[in-house]
Amino acid sequence: MSSPVINKFVVIGIGLIGGSLATGLKKRGACREVIGIARSEQTCVDAVNLGVVDRAYTSLQSVASELTAGDVIFISVPTLSVKAVLADIKTHVSADVTITDGASVKGNVQTAAQEVYGEVPAQFILGHPIAGSEKSGVTAANPDLYENHRCILTPLATTSAVHLNLVTRIWQAVGAEVLTMTVEDHDEVLGATSHLPHVIAYSLVDTLAHDIDNPNIFRYAAGGFRDFTRIASSDPIMWHDIMRANKTGVLHALDLFIANLTRLRTSIEIEDSQYMLDVFTRAKNVRDEFTANLAKPHVVSTHVISKSEAKKD
Repeated sequence: MSSPVINKFVVIGIGLIGGSLATGLKKRGACREVIGIARSEQTCVDAVNLGVVDRAYTSLQSVASELTAGDVIFISVPTLSVKAVLADIKTHVSADVTITDGASVKGNVQTAAQEVYGEVPAQFILGHPIAGSEKSGVTAANPDLYENHRCILTPLATTSAVHLNLVTRIWQAVGAEVLTMTVEDHDEVLGATSHLPHVIAYSLVDTLAHDIDNPNIFRYAAGGFRDFTRIASSDPIMWHDIMRANKTGVLHALDLFIANLTRLRTSIEIEDSQYMLDVFTRAKNVRDEFTANLAKPHVVSTHVISKSEAKKD
């Protein structure tokens, strides 16, 4: 880039999501310095040695006095840990510093901010990059993780346009398309398109491993099983927090899925060929359309996204 988008970028939680954004900004010259905050001293050492951050500490207080307008803090910790991080930020960080996050559930983060600050402060931009991997930890950091992916921001009435613009430019700098949604729409859509598939994948693998008494169950599993269950290798703690944080959205999506699965089971039992063919054909057509949309040229932009559009992701 011709000039940095921001001055200091502080990432709290140097794992896949935070580490990838940090190293992505470094690779593109989009910030002057990247500072990492992690609970583990070893993670701090690894993050510096791997080039993910320029320096790292086990406490935000170590760098808080350095931060001012034009600097950004990115919260990248498990969803249920965000509140404690916000309390630390409120105590030590200036209101001029931009704050954003990458949590998968925005309603829970909004509530946490309201409990800490009394309202969601103007400097805090709630966000969620729609990208990831089954890998985790600082060694999983990938500078190109967000290329050609979407990042959803959920600005509120209290949100500052200056801080929103800065966070938007950060995500665009790493190749993401920035969209905006309401908090409620985000959690409903992601509950169905991201959280539900993880529930299914975890449950399927657990069922095959513990409930089907056949030693060959995984020996002859093919590529379809590998592809479908890949996300069951994701961080259990992170997904435990997501399920608790988005309980309502996940249960709604899960109830719909169970009802449809029950109908499909009945059709198999009574050999209702037409019902099975209708389900399989509809699913194939939707999946093919989804794949075709992914193959279309990507244009980095910012716009408001509707629930129906989001479900295409």
